Amino acid sequence: MIVTVFRTRMNPGAQNEYGPMAQRMSELARTIPGYISHKGFVADDGERVTIVEFESEAALQQWRIHPEHGKAKRRGIESFFSDYRYQICNVIRAHAWSRAAKSEAPG
Repeated sequence: MIVTVFRTRMNPGAQNEYGPMAQRMSELARTIPGYISHKGFVADDGERVTIVEFESEAALQQWRIHPEHGKAKRRGIESFFSDYRYQICNVIRAHAWSRAAKSEAPG
């Protein structure tokens, strides 16, 4: 699995234009074969972090070169972000655990 960690800070007043474009990119990313998931977070200091998972580097490459995604990246640099950085990581090991919700027996 390949994980991209995308960190940004927004320019003041950019959110209204950025929101619809971000929604479109979310929809588009889901159409890429090998896409697994993505989720975004906003820290108390305003930094935004998006974590994106793809099955392989080839799948990530398809996302990277998608023409509409390319236009969105340029727009982000030109208009939306005061700064950004990303890291592309290979997952060496993964583990997951979840406690299933227990239903109460009637009683």
